[in-house]
Parts: sequence; structure tokens; C-alpha cells
Amino acid sequence: MSGELNGLVAVVTGGASGIGAAVARVLRDRDAKVAALDLNASDVEDGVLGVKCDVTDDASVRAAIDTVVRELGQIDLLINNAGIGAQGTVADNEDDEWRRVLDVNVQGIVRVTRAALPYLRQSASAAIVNTGSTAATVGIPQRVLYSTSKGAVVSMTRAMAADHLPEGIRVNCVNPGTADTPWFARMLANKEDPVAERAALIARQPHGRLVTPEEIALAVAYLASPSSGSTTGTCLAVDGGMQDLQLRPRV
Repeated sequence: MSGELNGLVAVVTGGASGIGAAVARVLRDRDAKVAALDLNASDVEDGVLGVKCDVTDDASVRAAIDTVVRELGQIDLLINNAGIGAQGTVADNEDDEWRRVLDVNVQGIVRVTRAALPYLRQSASAAIVNTGSTAATVGIPQRVLYSTSKGAVVSMTRAMAADHLPEGIRVNCVNPGTADTPWFARMLANKEDPVAERAALIARQPHGRLVTPEEIALAVAYLASPSSGSTTGTCLAVDGGMQDLQLRPRV
């Protein structure tokens, strides 16, 4: 697939670590020019333009988009990946935590997309891919706030696809299952028994293992590529079957 994205410029939010870094790597390896927008922009991989950006600050977002266009000349692909996690039941998080998570996971997509739209409208290969979650489509214990934010991402994706298809902009999302990322490692570290918690989360995956960031990145690359030109408004589960399969427990 090398060269598939030659001549295209991609923006990846949260592109310095985890899923975002894997996405930036895959797009770079397919010859896209890639800018990673991140609070820690100095941590990006070789061949990727790191741009400091706080998706909760509209001025920071607009300055970052301006930097991408100044340095790389255009924007064709936007990967809205920046996000944060949250745990607990509906009773466990205060209003400030709800505002914080929704500000990043939902309004962050709004800010970045809004700033990038004028440039996407100029592209003949414009595509937006949002990072949702299987938590948006499956009831998972202790994930009310996170699930709410990712449910909004799924709904936004479909509404945005309807709005912008007449402009030649496709909008899709990926819904990862439990992925082996730095955020996942930090979550485990806070558990009373990290080994048991990891084993339980792996057992929850129908295919018996965690999803890799690279698998998610390859799905993003497909949805962003001109090769998927007839795919829009789609939410692609990359979850080892968690959303749609009900298997017997392994014995």
C-alpha cells in the first residue's frame, strides 16, 4: 500500500502516542504528509510534523491548523483521535469531570473539524475519520461518562457525513475494542490487582486478546483512503467481535 496517499496531507489529533501515533505511522508509511497535533508535540515519530495543540482551546486549535497549512500546504485527511478515558457509574463523577471529558472527546472534534473544514473543502480526496469506541454500542460496566462521550462521537459522525457529503467530504469512524495502549497501562496500574484485571479484560474480548493500535490504524487508513470513496457515515468496529458476537465461555 506504499504510495497510496502520496500527495495528501493528514492531520492526526492525539498523534504522539497510542492509537494516534500508530495512525500517524501508517499514514506516513503510505506516503502521506502527516501532522500530529498533540499536547506533547515533541514526542512524534520521525517523518511526522509535531504541532502543539490543546483541543479544548479554540485559539490553540486554529493556530495549530494554520501551522499545518503553512508548513505542509493543505489538509486532505483529518483524523479526530484525541480523547481521554473515564470510569464509574452515573453517580461517581462530578459535573466538572463530565465537562472535562466531553470537552475533549466531543467538543474537541467540533473545534478541530470546524477549523479544518475550509481546507478540506478544497481537497479532491477529503476524508474525516473519528475515533469512537465499542463502549458507544455495548453496555460496559463502570463506563457511563466515557460511553456517553463516544456515543456522541458515533452520532456526530453520521450527522457530519450527511452534512458534508455534498461538499465531497466523507466522514466515518472506527470503534476500537479494548486496546493495548499507554492509557490502558495507566488504568491497570491503578487497579488493586493489575494482573487479574488485565486477564479479565482480555477474556472479555471474543477473539481472546487485546486489540493492537496497529490494527486500529490500518482501519483508519482504509477509511481515510480514496480507495474507500463509496464509504461514508460508517462506524467500523475493530474490537475482536465484542460488539456483535456472543460466544460460549472458553473452557
